[in-house]
Amino acid sequence: MGPGGNRGWLLRLVIAFGFAQGAVSMARPAVSYRALALGADDRAVGVIAGVYALLPLFAAVPLGRRTDHGRCVPLLVTGVVLISGGCALSGAAGSLAAMAAWSGVMGLGHLCFVIGAQSIVARRSEPRDQDRNFGHFTIGASLGQLVGPIAAGALIHGPDRAATSALALLVAGAGAAVAFTSLWRIERRTATTARTAHGDRVALHRILRARGVPAGILISLAVLSATDILTAYLPVVGDHRGIAPAVVGLLLSLRAAATIACRLVLTPLLRLLGRTVLLALTCVVAALLCAGIALPVPVWVLGAMLTVLGFCLGVGQPLSMTTVVQAAPHGARSTALALRLTGNRLGQVAAPAAAGLVAGMAGVAAPFVMLGALLLVSSGIALRSPTAEAHEADSSVRRGAAAGRT
Repeated sequence: MGPGGNRGWLLRLVIAFGFAQGAVSMARPAVSYRALALGADDRAVGVIAGVYALLPLFAAVPLGRRTDHGRCVPLLVTGVVLISGGCALSGAAGSLAAMAAWSGVMGLGHLCFVIGAQSIVARRSEPRDQDRNFGHFTIGASLGQLVGPIAAGALIHGPDRAATSALALLVAGAGAAVAFTSLWRIERRTATTARTAHGDRVALHRILRARGVPAGILISLAVLSATDILTAYLPVVGDHRGIAPAVVGLLLSLRAAATIACRLVLTPLLRLLGRTVLLALTCVVAALLCAGIALPVPVWVLGAMLTVLGFCLGVGQPLSMTTVVQAAPHGARSTALALRLTGNRLGQVAAPAAAGLVAGMAGVAAPFVMLGALLLVSSGIALRSPTAEAHEADSSVRRGAAAGRT
């Protein structure tokens, strides 16, 4: 079966990703609540949360290298095992050091799963289908991000937060394990097409110099930073403006639901506008809306803004994947995707730190203005990135040059 064949594999991958991402999105707030119950202060909670993002920084590129010349599904299985084990063992941990260690294991598992899954989508999709397939693939992440925190909030209650957060972590571990039911069928259908010929490794500097790869990495970093800071700082803004936590949760759910809606209609939007214009336009609109959150608008206006913002932020991740895959040298696509994930992790570490500094100097709404500026820069980068047609032309030139040498 060719890459563009039956897309049942994609549906199974989306389902598996939904369970894996849901487990992580459920576990991360539960880890914070359990750490607080064990006596952690704000700094310790920040360190534990940071280990989740820091540990994968050192593993992303080696894992991408391995996936470029091997099968992807074993990496998915490893990722699910690490996520499930990290969640369950975090619930059983009795010290903050153990909590930090298992949080890092969870982050490493999420990285393994995402690198393997993205590589499968890149390999099994025809170039003309990559935008659509990456868009559908990321629906799994959005569903997990929508359901996970709600499930954590439903389980963590009452005065004994240590016990209820431990229960939430055990449930998250069990939820991650459900992903196995989809992975084995992907294994059977992917095994015959997942092998690639071993060859010389492409140097990292060559990948990063490929036209389009830096743009894809920076756009992805900006969009993910916007999503993370929005999730972290909207409750703070709500507290300052007297918005109830339940309303803030609803506002964040509107954002996540709009992101899912965006990815469902990504294909017609691409036909209408094209990838470059769609990326640039959504980054500009998202920049204006992020800056607008700093204004003291009524709650219903804020809800409308966040809905449109979530729709716009839904474009950046899948299209940046396609940009990186199509720009990277053929034998280094998984490594290029891993570099993109490394940029994401750097953003997850640096953006909250920068936001905290800006908020301390200029107020809690200031980070949203900072995000607006970052997204505005990303829109300019998107306009300078190569189009799909340019990638096809470059590929044709390379194939012609190779033919001339034979």
